[in-house]
Amino acid sequence: MSKHIGAQMLEFSQKGDERGHLVIVEGMEDIPFEIKRIFYIYGSDKEVIRGQHANKKSEFLLINVAGTSKVKVRDGKGNEAVFSLNRPHTGIYLPRMVWKDMYEFSEDSVLLCLSSEHYDSTEYIRDYNEFVKLVNEEEAG
Repeated sequence: MSKHIGAQMLEFSQKGDERGHLVIVEGMEDIPFEIKRIFYIYGSDKEVIRGQHANKKSEFLLINVAGTSKVKVRDGKGNEAVFSLNRPHTGIYLPRMVWKDMYEFSEDSVLLCLSSEHYDSTEYIRDYNEFVKLVNEEEAG
């Protein structure tokens, strides 16, 4: 994985006994931001690609709490990485200004998304060419 992308896999401690497992994720403890929004994606077919955007302000943590999926991230400078989310005690941290595509959802996939920001449609970049332009402007400026 390229350091320029900034996305990284995180592993969370599991607690449990004969009754089952418990995974705890705390903002500013286990992840580098306070959690302001939580949402989850389920019922997506294997052929569906979700995401397909970048965010100007939001950071995310994605955890497949059930099933599996993949996440491809790109930094707009030619670097990319693919992550497999297949264990409920691991997740991928996505900093601001990375392009993300979520895909290959298993039939039982539930992808939990934790965000550093409340929803604001104006901070979403949904055109990849515009994203590349903004990344290069940000780097130059």
